[in-house]
Amino acid sequence: MQAVEIYTTPLCGYCHAAKRLLREKGADFTEIDLAAEPDRRAEMMGRAGGRRTVPQVFVGETHVGGCDELYALDRAGGLDALLNGG
Repeated sequence: MQAVEIYTTPLCGYCHAAKRLLREKGADFTEIDLAAEPDRRAEMMGRAGGRRTVPQVFVGETHVGGCDELYALDRAGGLDALLNGG
């Protein structure tokens, strides 16, 4: 399974929903809490093409986007393949 990284903040409902979907898919992920590590927001923005909102999800080297994009990818049938390296 591909490495997954997700940038989050603790009070973000969209972050919780994105993490819940990843857990349902059996994906292990590294969570980067921007409240605990605010200096990493610039890193996230650089990787996410300037996006400032959380969550921002990365599967391998692919920037999936936020929660809405993650769920849309799953509905389209592409999330499982991406997680499995396809």
